[in-house]
Amino acid sequence: MTDDTRSRILQVALDLFASRGYHATSIREIAERLELTKTAVLYHFPSKKDLVAALAEPMLADMEAAIDAANRAPGDRRWAAIEGLLDVWLTHRHLLRMQLQDLALAAEGSVYQRFRDAAFLAEHIIAGPVADHADRIRAVQAFAMLSDPVVMFADLPTEMLRPAVLAGVERLLEDRPAPPPAPRRRGRPGAMTPEAVETARRMHASGEHTAAEIARTLGVSRATLYRHLPPH
Repeated sequence: MTDDTRSRILQVALDLFASRGYHATSIREIAERLELTKTAVLYHFPSKKDLVAALAEPMLADMEAAIDAANRAPGDRRWAAIEGLLDVWLTHRHLLRMQLQDLALAAEGSVYQRFRDAAFLAEHIIAGPVADHADRIRAVQAFAMLSDPVVMFADLPTEMLRPAVLAGVERLLEDRPAPPPAPRRRGRPGAMTPEAVETARRMHASGEHTAAEIARTLGVSRATLYRHLPPH
């Protein structure tokens, strides 16, 4: 058995856990997808919990490294933690989507505890050294604001998603009221950029988003969107 086989097992497990759910996927199904025996998969991973632990390891290591770097940052530790964590979530967005399916990461107790401990450290940095209850609550809210949009909009490109997430966290932590909604433009909507067209087609092809959801995400009308989608 090679490292390549191990990597293939992890990739197929991630795909199946994300699409069908952790609890609904069996080791046998993973083996069949790879045209391996169940015993061959169990050679590398004695249980599904071991698979989850292996899938989560890179994300947990990156999370801990981001928090450590923020603690050593010479400037604003809060924003070093926020930007570092957001980059971790963007890198591991599909693993986080698997978690949304049925809380798969909580199935392995050591993974959950390690994530929880890192989250506590991150929230402490975001809250600041002299935080009161309100500061700590907002720090927890900010932590959630970094991951939830990445999970819900995992198909959006990083260059579109990252600044939008950071802007929302900034409004929360700086205690500024959200800006009023932009006035609706009259007349024909503007054209979509090539990047937006590519994103729209990828979201549409996934079958996970309605046309209305895609149009709302990209800030265009459905009529504009339909002009750029391939005909059925």
